[in-house]
Amino acid sequence: MRKLRVALVGCGSIGKNYHLRAYQSLTDIAEVVAICDINPERLKAASEEYNITHAYASIEELLANEKDLDYVDVCTWPSAHAPVAVAAAKAGLHVLCEKPLAATVEQGLEIEKAVKEAGVNFMLAVVTRYGGEQAKFVEMRDAGVFGDIYYAKVAYIRRRGTPGGWFTNKEFAGGGPVLDIGVHAIDRTWYLMGRPKPVTVSAETSYRIGDTAKAAPAKGGDNGLFGGWSAAGEPGGGINDVEDSAAAFIRFEDGKALFAECSWTLNGEEHEDTYLYGTKAGASFQPLTVYGQKEDGTLTDEPIEVADVNIDRGTFAAEIRHFIECINENKTPISGIDDAVTVQKMLAAIYRSAEKHREVPFEE
Repeated sequence: MRKLRVALVGCGSIGKNYHLRAYQSLTDIAEVVAICDINPERLKAASEEYNITHAYASIEELLANEKDLDYVDVCTWPSAHAPVAVAAAKAGLHVLCEKPLAATVEQGLEIEKAVKEAGVNFMLAVVTRYGGEQAKFVEMRDAGVFGDIYYAKVAYIRRRGTPGGWFTNKEFAGGGPVLDIGVHAIDRTWYLMGRPKPVTVSAETSYRIGDTAKAAPAKGGDNGLFGGWSAAGEPGGGINDVEDSAAAFIRFEDGKALFAECSWTLNGEEHEDTYLYGTKAGASFQPLTVYGQKEDGTLTDEPIEVADVNIDRGTFAAEIRHFIECINENKTPISGIDDAVTVQKMLAAIYRSAEKHREVPFEE
C-alpha cells in the first residue's frame, strides 16, 4: 500500500489526542507532514509532542506551502469543516472530516459540491462504524442472519456530560448533543440497518437544564463538564444556546423506523444502548448478542465473540486505515459523502421537527 502524506487541521482534543495519536500506529501507510491550528499555543503543543515541524496558522497558509500532500484530515469545530474541506478539495486533495459533516445542511452541501467537482475522495470520520462488533454485525447481516431489519432503538445518554468551550455555542457547533453524540448513535444504527431511505422525522428537543447542571456534582464528583474536549478561553466559550437532550422517531421507506435518544444533561441513568430487530433475529451490542430462534422454536440469546477493536485509539486507527485503503484502491469509503449528507439532513430534520412540534418531511 502506498504511504500517504497527510496534513491535519485542528489540534484540539479530537485532533491531538485521537487522530494524531492514531497515526503513530499507522507509520507504515501514513505520514503526518504538517499541522494547522488558529490557536498558537495549541499548535505549538501538538508540534512539539508529535515532532511535526511544518505548522501553520491557517488552511490557506498550509496549502500555499505544502505541495506534496495526499489528503487533509479535518478536526476543527463543525462550522469550520466546510471552509477547510472545500479549500482542500479545490486544491485536489482527498478529505477525511470528523463528524458531524458540518454545522448546517447548507455547509454540508458546499462540501459535497466541492469534493464531487474536484473528483477527490471524501470520508466522514464516524468512528463508531469501524469497531469490531459493527464489522461482525454487517457480515452476519449480509449473510441473511437477521432477515429484513425493520426497526431499531438507540440511546446515547449522559447524565452530566456537557463539554466546555465552543461545544455549547451554536455558531461554532451547529447544535448540542444531537450533532455531537446523536450523530454517532443515528449514523451507526442507520448504517447497520442497511441505510433505508428516510421519509419523515418527528422529534422534540429540551433546553430546560443548560448551565444549571454545572453547579450540581455528578456521580463521582464531576461538576457536569465533560472534561478534556474543549480548553478554557476558546472562541465561543461562555455561551450555551444549544439543547440538553433530544428524542426522535425517524420513518423510512417500507415501514421501517428508528427511535433515537441523546443527551448531555438528563436526570436519569447514563447508558448507551443499540438494538436492531429483524424478521429472523435481532441484536444488541457491548457485547454483540444475537437474539434468534432454533428450528424447533426455541429462543436463543447468543453472545458473539468479536476480535477486540478498542473504541478509544484503536477504532480511530481502523477508520483512518480504511480511508487510506480507499484512496489507494480508488474505492468509496463506507462513510462517504452521500451517507454524510443524508445523516446531516436527518439531524437537521430533528431540529426542524422540534421547532414546529410536529412530524416533518425528511427534506423540505
